[in-house]
Amino acid sequence: MKYMILSYASQRDYDEMTGKDTGGVVWTPEDAAAMHEFMGTVNKELEEAGELVETRGLAAPVHTRRAGVRDGVPFVTDGPYAETQEVLAGYWVVECESFDRATEIAVRLGQCPIPGGGDGYADIRPITDSVEDLGF
Repeated sequence: MKYMILSYASQRDYDEMTGKDTGGVVWTPEDAAAMHEFMGTVNKELEEAGELVETRGLAAPVHTRRAGVRDGVPFVTDGPYAETQEVLAGYWVVECESFDRATEIAVRLGQCPIPGGGDGYADIRPITDSVEDLGF
């Protein structure tokens, strides 16, 4: 079964990771290097176990564009969005034996070193192969 593990961050998180002073924890180049090393190690472990299908980080929310329709009128809004504190920051698609194993992987990813020991979370969602898998 394939699962998508979704991680989240805010524009402030992205700013802090690039060393900008937001009044919070400012990341040093060493902090960023530790995060990249950790993620590289976990991704290599998943690849060697045959569980990694794909992983990507996403650009900061400031580089986001939202398109939709409101009252029948199309709209486009550039991000970040005041109504949204956290946005999708990256994802992993893993293929593993169970939801529990996908959850273990997400917990491992949550052990990434973060300056100041910040809190984080990830959503784990099964990927459906067909409309029948949706359950409705």
